[in-house]
Amino acid sequence: MTSLGDLPLRDDLRGREPYGAPQLDVPYALNTNENPYPPSERLVKALGDAVMDVAGTLNRYPDRDAVALREDLAAFLNTDTPGAGLTAARVWAANGSNEILQQILLAFGGPGRTALGFEPSYSMHPVITGVSGTRWIGAHRDEDFGIDPARAVAAVQEHRPDVVFLTSPNNPTGTALPLETIEAVAGAAPGMVVVDEAYGEFRRAETPSALTLLDDHPRLIVTRTMSKAFAMAGTRLGYLAAAPAVLHALLLVRLPYHLSAVTQAVARTALAHREELLGGVDALRRERDDLVAWLRGEGFAVADSDANFVLFGTFPDRRRVWEDLLERGVLIREVGPPEWLRVTVGTPAEMAAFRTVLRQSRGGATPHAPRADSVGNSKESQ
Repeated sequence: MTSLGDLPLRDDLRGREPYGAPQLDVPYALNTNENPYPPSERLVKALGDAVMDVAGTLNRYPDRDAVALREDLAAFLNTDTPGAGLTAARVWAANGSNEILQQILLAFGGPGRTALGFEPSYSMHPVITGVSGTRWIGAHRDEDFGIDPARAVAAVQEHRPDVVFLTSPNNPTGTALPLETIEAVAGAAPGMVVVDEAYGEFRRAETPSALTLLDDHPRLIVTRTMSKAFAMAGTRLGYLAAAPAVLHALLLVRLPYHLSAVTQAVARTALAHREELLGGVDALRRERDDLVAWLRGEGFAVADSDANFVLFGTFPDRRRVWEDLLERGVLIREVGPPEWLRVTVGTPAEMAAFRTVLRQSRGGATPHAPRADSVGNSKESQ
């Protein structure tokens, strides 16, 4: 039987492992940052009706440029960030934010080009960078998981990357970036700057979106997704906002008819019912902030979070703790810096189970003492 080693695989792909969080059947799956609240029966019916409406036309190709969907996305972003002033000409959509990132790298990266990111951060950034033939450069975050503007500018000036990734709120740490940091990087970068705001809707009230910077920075791209706050992970719909010229560049690399008619219909229906879908965001924020306070009260180091997950530690053997929680029916994520674990914020019942199991865990009751320089900045979650 032919093995992978027998195939003429690209040399730069040899030895790599496919990306993916564990998919296990457990009572409490808190490892993939999904929204725990499913659509209501009313919305399920609306989604079904939307699919029925396009079912009779599936013999035809969908709208290749998803114009109506992009108009709806622009309207949402203008509501989410007043003053953004976006139109369909400045918004693009694809199959999840990962395809958005792939299209950006296909257009602006590639062989002989580089992309720079500040780690720890979203693990798919270097993966997609490598798959596109772009060279990845990993710069370091500060001890509190933030990014010092001066150090960031120095890294950009040293490496002169074609693409810079900034993640805010950051995955897996949950930390958000001040606009001053984004502006500093955008002003120094010779190429494109991508601000990944996959968790943007979960940010705290005092945390602004990079959407407000688009008019002043034509090489800036802000990416979002409907997988998290919209509770539409199964829809696979990601999108970006940028200057119209950026969209023209992406048209050169996007596959034709890349968004199915069903995907477009479901996404538009979700946007039409956004008040219901985003209604759980405030509850998740409160649950997140309660979790941060509880973990700190239990003696854990906790990174400040503007997302729907919390990074906590520190553990001399985090694998042992992860396995112990899994044995007790709670699946969280072993990701990010060594000695830390990440838990998705779920329903009150899921969080109660997590607290109980963590206390029962062999290592959960004996974390390392928190270090002031490794738990985020001094502000408390609100």
